[in-house]
Amino acid sequence: MSNTPIRVLDDVTVARIAAGEVIERPSSVVKELVENSVDAGAREIRVEIQEGGRRLIRVSDDGHGIPADEVLLAFHRHATSKLRASEDLAVVRTLGFRGEALAAIAAVSHVTLLTAASGAAMGTRLRVDGGQVGAPEAVGAPTGTILTVENLFHAVPARLKFLRPETTEAGHIHDIVLRYALAYPERRFVLVKDGRTVFQSPGTGELEDTLISAYGVDVARAMIPLATVRTATADDDDDARAAVGVAGYAGPPHLSRANRQHITLFVNGRWIQDSSLSFAVVQAYHTLIPKGRYPIAVVAITVRPEDVDVNVHPAKTEVRFRDARSIWDAVQRSVRRAVVGGSPVAPVGGDRLDTGEPSAESWVAALPAVGPPYPARRAQAAPEQASLPAPEGGALPMLRVVGQVAQAFIVAEGPDGMYLIDQHAAHERVMYERFMARLDGAPSQQLLSPEPVRLSSAELALVEAHGESFRRLGFDLAPFGPDTVLVRALPDVLATADVAGAVRTILDATAAGGAPIEDAFEARLVRAVCKQASVKAGQTLAPDEMQALVRSLEATRSPRTCPHGRPTMIVLSAERLAREFGRT
Repeated sequence: MSNTPIRVLDDVTVARIAAGEVIERPSSVVKELVENSVDAGAREIRVEIQEGGRRLIRVSDDGHGIPADEVLLAFHRHATSKLRASEDLAVVRTLGFRGEALAAIAAVSHVTLLTAASGAAMGTRLRVDGGQVGAPEAVGAPTGTILTVENLFHAVPARLKFLRPETTEAGHIHDIVLRYALAYPERRFVLVKDGRTVFQSPGTGELEDTLISAYGVDVARAMIPLATVRTATADDDDDARAAVGVAGYAGPPHLSRANRQHITLFVNGRWIQDSSLSFAVVQAYHTLIPKGRYPIAVVAITVRPEDVDVNVHPAKTEVRFRDARSIWDAVQRSVRRAVVGGSPVAPVGGDRLDTGEPSAESWVAALPAVGPPYPARRAQAAPEQASLPAPEGGALPMLRVVGQVAQAFIVAEGPDGMYLIDQHAAHERVMYERFMARLDGAPSQQLLSPEPVRLSSAELALVEAHGESFRRLGFDLAPFGPDTVLVRALPDVLATADVAGAVRTILDATAAGGAPIEDAFEARLVRAVCKQASVKAGQTLAPDEMQALVRSLEATRSPRTCPHGRPTMIVLSAERLAREFGRT
């Protein structure tokens, strides 16, 4: 231990240490001040920044303001108008409540407050420099609050070293303003960067209008509304009102992005960062977007205040639910229902991706039994007409097959234009849903002569660990020495003379893993088999084979993507064709 004597830190040092828990970067300041403005009932909130927020952050609002006799108290630590007693923490109904924000900000910057309460004849100006509070003065001011933060972290230079470049810090601030504009579409938000307005929401009360401001017209119009869902949590009585609500918008699969940053979550109007709920959103796109891609979504969750603890993080960006599983399920179901039932076919030349189905058990429960399997040894031919169940919603229009291009794409005509269908991806989708619907009884094709296949230790371990899954899918693999399995049967769709190659390819694809979504082993195995067995690019199909494949695709639940998330088709509208030929 140190020989330095123990002593009580001075108030300024304590304040600066505490500020480090609340104020991490300029965007932390903006978040706290914007939340205060929302709680103050502001209808318009204006954020101005200079040099990424280091030089200046000014947040102006037209809320109810701070009474003159409370201005000094507002800068005391743990001073708040949002709580009266500790019991209130169980039912927090505001965004700010800890009473730390203004004190923390003032401890590491120069702050000027100009405020006037509703009905007051005069306003109040107060200056705080590095935690040292000046004398308030009466001034003329409109109702509301203007709080200016200058020279952030000037008193703690070590913190300045950890800030990112100016453009990065400005980007974080932009994200904060954008997200609260999405959370409160009835309020007008403005962001001014170095004297230039870079974001402005309309404040009409319509979330779709704010989406246009946030993402542009094309993306906003493609977003799919989530049907408002309300469900009861496990702790509710049978006659209690629904405790969980989910609303918002989700992007179609073809608008996927390279990271999770475009998944925006709100709980009772509070923007949160929750890996579990983000995972629920991504899981809803299972097999609808490719590996390494993530959706755009704005999901607003409402729960009773007593069912969520918002006091688990100093910056209030994380929450804890009393019944987290019910919340997760409600979000996943709501988003899944929207994207499966309402996703459009990816357009040609639009905003597209650059290049989750549920688990096997839930697929079996959701899909009824289907018709007879494909005839044995017909895997390399187009599928016959299938008696698959009708899609839940957002079905494809009836398509008339016109022909084939490059022995890879089926050309079809629909009511809204020309469709190009990837024959391999389409057949994968059809086969995947067929397999998942009959996973407990997939037909096998016995080999005339069992074939030994040498495998690596990792491949052998995979077979041993998931032997039952292989059997359920139609494989008969038996140990045959220390590094070999004896293949006696394969799924009936795997028509191939290269048994060893097929088995190894499937094992490689199944073991790859690394997907951003939870994936039952059976689902991965089914996708690997379907990829191996589907018709390939370069295979000529007869007209009746193409038509049968298209009809089978129309009958699937998720016809727009293959099981790996790639699009099965794109559409070139009649209007676009007319423009290309100069007919408009």
